[in-house]
Amino acid sequence: MKKQPEITEKTRRNFIDVFCELYSQKPIEKISIQEIANKAGYNRSTFYQYFTDIYELLDFVENDLLSYIKEELANNELSTYNVQNALHCLEDREHLSVLKALLGDYGSLRFLERLKREMTLDRLDLSLPSNHSITPYLIEFHISTSLSLFRLWLQREKDLSPEEFFGLMDNLYTKGITPYSK
Repeated sequence: MKKQPEITEKTRRNFIDVFCELYSQKPIEKISIQEIANKAGYNRSTFYQYFTDIYELLDFVENDLLSYIKEELANNELSTYNVQNALHCLEDREHLSVLKALLGDYGSLRFLERLKREMTLDRLDLSLPSNHSITPYLIEFHISTSLSLFRLWLQREKDLSPEEFFGLMDNLYTKGITPYSK
């Protein structure tokens, strides 16, 4: 008898949630399949029905999030967008635990680089000089700074409202830090 799709998805989601919780607390090398299975309320063999190992689970989580970003940006039908638009689609509760894990202290640089590449699609509108030797540096500065601020906001449990946070980010890019200094 085949399992119902809702049960299968719920089980997969439980493994993902537990993994993200653990990955936000310690490096992936210190997380065992047994620990994930126990904490999710299943046995190891159930884990293996969904993922071959922890790294496949990590890839699934990363790919799922990156696919969501692509889809959200496509759904917004923006001909161009800025990094804030891309980050804004991630600030909902549904993706919070995944983001805290992937962008947390133990997250991988590989994911961060993949996320940066996703945000530098041809539609990225930064109003920068094209074909100039410093343009890649300006893009890296903009994206890295945005991601770093977003990561800090998540670590601080979103202590600013989304409007305040994205407004602050926009002001920092347009006016710098001078308006905030004494």
